[in-house]
Amino acid sequence: MKFTDGYWRKRGGLTVLHPAHLQDTATAPDSLTVWAATRPIHHRGDTLNSALITVNCTAPAPDVIRVTVSHFAGERSRTPNFTIDEVAGDVSVDRLSLTSGALTARFSDGDNWGLDFLADGRRLTGSGWKGMGVVSGPDGDYIHEQLDLGVGHVVYGLGERFGPLIKNGQTVDIWQEDGGTSSEQAYKNVPFYLTNGGYGVLVDHPGKVSFEVASEMVTRTQFSVAGQSLSYLVIYGPTPADIIRKYTALTGRPALPPAWSFGLWLTTSFTTDYDEETVNKFVGGMADRDLPLSVFHFDCFWMREFNWCDFEWDPRVFPDPPGMLKRLADRGLKTCLWINPYIAQRSPLFAEGASRGYLVRRPNGDVFQCDLWQAGMGLVDFTKPEAREWYAGKLRGLVEMGVDAFKSDFGERVPTDVVWHDGSDPERMHNYYTQLYNEVVFEVLRSARGEGEAVLFARSATVGGQQFPVHWGGDNSSTYESMAESLRGGLSLMSSGFGFWSHDIGGFEGMPDPAVFKRWVAFGLLSSHSRLHGSSSYRVPWLFDEESVDVLRHFTHLKYRLMPYIYGAAREAHLTGLPVMRPMPVAFPADPAATYLDRQYMLGADLLVAPVFSAGGEVSYYVPEGRWTRYVPSTGNADVVEGPRWVREIHGFDSAPLLVRPGAVIPVGARRDRPDYDYRDGVTLRLFEPAEGRTAVVVPGPAGADTVFTVSRSGPEIVVGRMGDALPWQVQLGDQVTSLAADEDSCTLTLG
Repeated sequence: MKFTDGYWRKRGGLTVLHPAHLQDTATAPDSLTVWAATRPIHHRGDTLNSALITVNCTAPAPDVIRVTVSHFAGERSRTPNFTIDEVAGDVSVDRLSLTSGALTARFSDGDNWGLDFLADGRRLTGSGWKGMGVVSGPDGDYIHEQLDLGVGHVVYGLGERFGPLIKNGQTVDIWQEDGGTSSEQAYKNVPFYLTNGGYGVLVDHPGKVSFEVASEMVTRTQFSVAGQSLSYLVIYGPTPADIIRKYTALTGRPALPPAWSFGLWLTTSFTTDYDEETVNKFVGGMADRDLPLSVFHFDCFWMREFNWCDFEWDPRVFPDPPGMLKRLADRGLKTCLWINPYIAQRSPLFAEGASRGYLVRRPNGDVFQCDLWQAGMGLVDFTKPEAREWYAGKLRGLVEMGVDAFKSDFGERVPTDVVWHDGSDPERMHNYYTQLYNEVVFEVLRSARGEGEAVLFARSATVGGQQFPVHWGGDNSSTYESMAESLRGGLSLMSSGFGFWSHDIGGFEGMPDPAVFKRWVAFGLLSSHSRLHGSSSYRVPWLFDEESVDVLRHFTHLKYRLMPYIYGAAREAHLTGLPVMRPMPVAFPADPAATYLDRQYMLGADLLVAPVFSAGGEVSYYVPEGRWTRYVPSTGNADVVEGPRWVREIHGFDSAPLLVRPGAVIPVGARRDRPDYDYRDGVTLRLFEPAEGRTAVVVPGPAGADTVFTVSRSGPEIVVGRMGDALPWQVQLGDQVTSLAADEDSCTLTLG
């Protein structure tokens, strides 16, 4: 939201007050409160007919400072609120500053108003003259804050946004919408951003937050909320990865998804015709072509039309659901069902939910209803404990039947002209609703299947939503442009604290050209999670051409053999918050060339992926410093690429740029038929440009029985050792392959 008319004037009809004079301060052991007058105070008469703005600073965690800006303190308390896990740390306070760990908030005294944030002897950012503002106008009252952007400083994050990865120059409203992947709207709105300037910012407001990122004021990031107070947290890094770690420590780390969820998912698609015979044809066709599936997903029409959601299988096409689920399980498949939080009027559950007060109501007591999406649908009120249990009970019945996962669709279309059971503010609940919805569904699975076995395929999210993986990118189109915008959305979400992400391979809307499908397959199988899904057309590969079958087989086998490495990256996401798919600016913050990259990413710490967005295979990507090795040789392209440099290449459909970072040790599994197996049994350690010194690699084992390998290089000699269970293993260095028996715990190689 913009409040100014150019640099000097305010927009018509607005009154804006800014702190101008630090009038007084008060300290406590863990807080600093500052009172600022909105004009210089030189004598007692200046205190009359004047506003006083209160600024309070606290330290919710080390290297984190919360700033709360308030005008009128009598505003009633509103819910819901984000859950912030506060951790006590070293805090020091004096009259003008508060320090938390390495981060200091320091105010200027007297008429020279200002708030600076400093760390490691330098100024990170700050709120200067006319930075804070109290706004009154015909549309209501607002509080805004503006934090400086230094020369060359850029902003990332703010949820899953499909425009440019860098948000400078953009207006971003944090407001959940079902807008597809080609607009400025977003399914996953997160009022958190990180910068390459050593800090990130979380605006602690679950309702609408309006950001002007180097747009209204081109040297500042402005954020504003309606009302009389605004609270935000400044998080010191210094690196983007450090900021993400500290942000997710505050708002929640992702649960670890089960290993099977990293395999290939195939769906019925959305409006296509299907029954059990169709499902069996697809499953059998994949098996006959050596295309190993992990999950089969039933989209909306597993239920009868106009009955979503009644959680009952359509008996006309699925007469024996328990038997069908068992037959799929006997083939080694997990199953997933589509759900949403809306209850159509024709569903028997509508009358039940309405009579018990489980559906959201309008202020006059009527059940909120609309025909958008489902005829006469109501919305489950997850603020009511009984409604949560009612909805969860329906899901538990399906889990007991044999269902393994749920696609928790929607959660964005939440009205504001309603009354919530717990008195929540409708404006704040609009964005926050998804957190309650996905939490209910995730907890059903976690409680039934156990820790580490719960996984969603969710579309909407807000702050904290990363705790309930996995999220997918929403309704894209079957074009290269939409493939690229999907990647930008994913990288933006990964910059916002989310560890796992997926997208509809081939695009959701339309029937993809075979070339689009094949290029998207490579991108999809080199993502954390991989799903074939469409709207009005199927996504089994033989409907495109026979080469599509070969391409899907190649990349599925590749991913399954990479599972020891990928699952290790997943564990890191679970423990630290660092995403499996890492934006290049997060992975290489000191490389200025990485700042603007949004068509490539790191898969884990050591694999560089550059999807191909052209039928002819032309691709351009950037390689950071060092000797990078191509993981799979590619015809016509050099096996080793020396960076830093830009590379232009041509790739066939069975290839995409996949380079290994120098010094990496990639554990490669022995199986390519499934994603969940004992990664240690027959593992091959592939060594790439081994560096002097010692490297440790953990290969995950079942029930935490991990094996640790160490690689030590001194000159041309490389010693590889093992600590863990006795299982056969291999070491590969270039063309050298050394096979070791289960009782051999070390080997020595010599660089040729």
